[in-house]
Amino acid sequence: MAEQIKFTDEEIQKINQLRQDVSNVFYQLGQISIEKKKLIDEVTENEKELFQKHTELIEFEQTLFKELNQKYGDGDYDPITGVFTPKPIQNNVEEL
Repeated sequence: MAEQIKFTDEEIQKINQLRQDVSNVFYQLGQISIEKKKLIDEVTENEKELFQKHTELIEFEQTLFKELNQKYGDGDYDPITGVFTPKPIQNNVEEL
């Protein structure tokens, strides 16, 4: 049987410090992983809500312009002046 060797107090202290440091790193990695997941979930939810709002705005825009087109006809709107200029109606009948 091999002879047993007792580590010095300094070696035991280094081993214990190493184990403590490794434990702390694993703990911190766990904490970071949990925080990261929470943040990713939050950002993902915010992104989903914004995509939904964007879709709603597109639908509203289409409905609004359809209503305005039915009311005023085709034309150009200047958002700076607030003026709508109808496009001239072209007659398909040739003048004789």
